[in-house]
Amino acid sequence: MHLRPESLPTMVFDWGSIKWLVSPRHIDGAKSTLGEVVINPGRGHERHSHPTADEVLYVIDGAGRQMVNDEEPFPIKAGDAVHIPAGVPHSTMNDTWQTLRLIVTYTPGGEEAALEQAPGYRLIAPGSVPDWVPGPG
Repeated sequence: MHLRPESLPTMVFDWGSIKWLVSPRHIDGAKSTLGEVVINPGRGHERHSHPTADEVLYVIDGAGRQMVNDEEPFPIKAGDAVHIPAGVPHSTMNDTWQTLRLIVTYTPGGEEAALEQAPGYRLIAPGSVPDWVPGPG
C-alpha cells in the first residue's frame, strides 16, 4: 500500500504535530504504527507512557532532549534512535530554535489513539497546514 502524507489527517497540539502514515486505525491488518512528529522550537510533550506498546524514536532533523524512565534528560540529534519499552515514562523537549523532526513507531500499533485525549488536541483535514503560535520566551 502506497501512502501519501498529504492524503492523511494531522494531529495538532500546542507543542507540534503528528502525521500517522501507517496505523491499524486506517490500514486493515497493520500490526504497527509509524508516523512523523514535528516538535516546534522551545516546545515539548509532557511525561507520559504507552502501557501496551514499545516506542522507537528516530531523529530525522534537529536536536533536543529526551527523558526516559524519569532519569536525567539526555541530548538527541539527527541520526539518533531511542527505544522506550512499554509502560516506561518519557518526554521529549525541543530546546533549540529549529524544528525537531522524529519518526516514531509503536509496536504493537494503536497507541496513537490515546493522544486524542491529550490537552490541546485537534485533528486537521488532509492537505491542511497546521498553524503554530510561538510560546512566551
